[in-house]
Amino acid sequence: MLKGLPAPIHGAIMALLLLVNTLFWVAPLYVLIVVKLLTPSGTAPRRALDRAIAWLAQSWSMCNIMFSKVLMAVEVEVNIEPQLNPKGQYLVCCNHQTWNDIFMLMYAFGRRAPFFKFFLKQELIWVPLLGLAWWGLDYPFMKRHSRQDLAKNPALRGSDIETTKRACARYKGQPVMILNFLEGTRFTAEKHRRQKSPYTHLLKPKAGGFAFALSAMGRNLDSLLDVTIAYPGGAQGFWPFLCGQVKQVRIDVRELRIPDEWFEGDYEGSQPFRAGFQRWLADLWHEKDARMAHMLSAEGTSATAKPD
Repeated sequence: MLKGLPAPIHGAIMALLLLVNTLFWVAPLYVLIVVKLLTPSGTAPRRALDRAIAWLAQSWSMCNIMFSKVLMAVEVEVNIEPQLNPKGQYLVCCNHQTWNDIFMLMYAFGRRAPFFKFFLKQELIWVPLLGLAWWGLDYPFMKRHSRQDLAKNPALRGSDIETTKRACARYKGQPVMILNFLEGTRFTAEKHRRQKSPYTHLLKPKAGGFAFALSAMGRNLDSLLDVTIAYPGGAQGFWPFLCGQVKQVRIDVRELRIPDEWFEGDYEGSQPFRAGFQRWLADLWHEKDARMAHMLSAEGTSATAKPD
């Protein structure tokens, strides 16, 4: 454990360990990605390569988690209601406050579920080491368009929806956990004020992409997982986390039943369907807001929550 070291040294050691771990796993990952490029899609060898790439990525994340458990004095309480299947298909909705959320999701799920995929901004494909790895893992890259671009070319409004549909269609028939940060951005007090959010601890959820993901995955989904992450000492950036300044994290995972009608409706074309889906999601978000308030209190997540 690095307890007692000055924060910058603590952070530098953790950052170095994570970098070395990334370099170790990314080398074989890149080899498989090159082979994948040369392998026809939809074939058995391609599917085997996808499984091998996902295994390498999950092994990378497990090593990161091992370092945090052994060397960092952060208390992580994980409460997971459902029994998860490593070969299942899950759609995950989660609140978003900091880059640490992704690390904590790795911590919570480990190998209990498929390695998750999430939607990324197009610019992140250029991140050193990780950009190509994300591409090889079939992470969907979304282009963000300014209001000026949308005004000039209204057809761009549907581009992210098409990306969502194509990605989810590709995931059918394979173990997958698709992560959605429904707020679309990290929570800050300024964004909360600007949005006039009706929630205390959350921004407004964006329903469109979520509705299309549900529709595209269809009844192949094992379930919808509602994940709430709370930082009782306050959400901080990744560097303060590496420096040991995040002392406690609480994670709650609940399994939700998806109403049958959300698999079959037309979000774009049917106003009644769209309004009904938005009401359902707003109710879910109010429940999450109340749960988060409880998790931030002294009582914690629940009687069943325990350090993991």
